[in-house]
Amino acid sequence: MRFVIVITLTLLGTRSFSQKIVPLNTSAKASFRGLSVVDDNTVWVSGSNGTVGRSVDAGKTWTWLPVPGFEKRDFRDIEAFDKSTAIIIAVDTPALILKTTDGGKTWKTVYENHTPGMFLDAMEFWNDDNGIVVGDPIKGKFFIARSFDGGNTWTEVPVENAPAADSGEACFAASGTNVRILSRDMACLVSGGTRSRLFIQGAPINLPIIQGAQTTGANSIAIRDNNKLKDSEYFVVVGGDFSKDTLKEKNCFITKDGGKTWIAPATPPNGYRSCVEFIDKNKLITSGTSGVDISNDGGLNWRNISKEGYHVCRKAKKGKAVYLAGGKGRIAKLENN
Repeated sequence: MRFVIVITLTLLGTRSFSQKIVPLNTSAKASFRGLSVVDDNTVWVSGSNGTVGRSVDAGKTWTWLPVPGFEKRDFRDIEAFDKSTAIIIAVDTPALILKTTDGGKTWKTVYENHTPGMFLDAMEFWNDDNGIVVGDPIKGKFFIARSFDGGNTWTEVPVENAPAADSGEACFAASGTNVRILSRDMACLVSGGTRSRLFIQGAPINLPIIQGAQTTGANSIAIRDNNKLKDSEYFVVVGGDFSKDTLKEKNCFITKDGGKTWIAPATPPNGYRSCVEFIDKNKLITSGTSGVDISNDGGLNWRNISKEGYHVCRKAKKGKAVYLAGGKGRIAKLENN
């Protein structure tokens, strides 16, 4: 009996590591950095050449929704609420935020900023009403704006209340997950470049991740969800050097105490990673231009499951499905063997 139990447990352990990346057939030509998964069936993507796409059948078919007049813009983040409603950000000057309520047939400009140097990086929502958008520093301060009406209007946070950035410090728009919900009324963000830090309520925390050059630093942070929207203290940060995307040195760190101390994985991700996402309490997925990795122990050990590059990976807000998107129109789904 003991022999049978051992074999059974071994097989179960093996099965838990049997995830695979399954590419989805699309006709897209764009590079995707924006991805929002509403539920197991409803997925939105956004990217270069003014491209927005939507699937309502778990990625089997896609509707491509070019935004008229914005064919040369790059939409690097998207936040979708249902099959009909989504918000996209156009990163460079002029910085723009657009919203659709009819499934992408028409778009309304809800925010526009012509300030020289404006570059929107990422967007996050607490719920259907309350959201935040962050951008690269302007005159030494990170740009932050808030919405309290579902993204219909946006209010800029006063410069004196915005976090101060060091020279050469900015945010990467590679995944939209460099800003995350931390609690019911707080968000945090990570920076990269010559300086890489975690900001909580504007207070900076130095990160041990590789930094010092414009191509280095933190790209994404994942927050363990305790399902109660109380303060969480378990964070996983990924990044690296995107100019050397197979480099494993100092590309991932974990904190279990809200940033007071940091732990390096025993087995790090297999290179630079631009996005990280919790799948459940202990399982995470991370993706970057050199591949995709899975962790089953809270980020302490990672296993490479694909050498194909993806800029972003996101789990369904209401469901369990996990999708990925990247360059050359690539969109995929995480599945179990």
